[in-house]
Amino acid sequence: MSLIYQYPPLIPGRLIKRYKRFLADIELDTGEIITAHCPNTGPMTGVYIPDSLVWVSKSDNPKRKLAYTWEMTQIDSTWVGTNTAIPNRVVKLALEQKLFPELANRYNKVRSEVPYGKDKKSRVDFLLSGDDDREQIYLEVKSVTLSKGNLALFPDTVTTRGQKHLQELTDLVPDTKAVMLYFINRGDCDRFAPSDSCDRLYGELLRKGVSKGLEVLPYRFEITPEGISYLGMAEFLQSEP
Repeated sequence: MSLIYQYPPLIPGRLIKRYKRFLADIELDTGEIITAHCPNTGPMTGVYIPDSLVWVSKSDNPKRKLAYTWEMTQIDSTWVGTNTAIPNRVVKLALEQKLFPELANRYNKVRSEVPYGKDKKSRVDFLLSGDDDREQIYLEVKSVTLSKGNLALFPDTVTTRGQKHLQELTDLVPDTKAVMLYFINRGDCDRFAPSDSCDRLYGELLRKGVSKGLEVLPYRFEITPEGISYLGMAEFLQSEP
């Protein structure tokens, strides 16, 4: 299985605590205790577990306030990605290589962070288009870390921002193609559903979008300290069982 994305050399440690949303104290295997940047602003339900094994990266940029970044954590025997900046990087690489069969023959150009919506104040993660720009696909990416057994769930808390993104994408269809790509940031899940127990409105908006023509692509990825591999598409359930 080939890697889409390769991590820089990572450093192992053990999570002590996370606090102020963006900070995590971690004891490295050397015994040194460091404070790392936590790029995930959500509650990290089921992923934030003190004393769990983690891997961090270290930046050589002297201007950074925190040199270390919390990249992943081990839940049971599975590594789960915790750096929410990584999924978009991986998806961009995969789109450029046309690795997703459901999309591969539908575009030639990939653009990132394109303004859209009624007031053009929102930005879609990716805009895919043909050479003449007539056929366009608006694609939004969400990182999924919550799970129940082999079922991946999104979101892990009420997300007004996520609700807004869903509504804006739904407003585009059926006149324009729109896709919600759920990046399942762990390799132990082969099914996906909206987490109605965490955010009922989000689930309702997703089902409404699907009924109008919004495409849902829940893609599976395996996370390891070496890098990230694409595993294919998960089964999509429109409601949480």
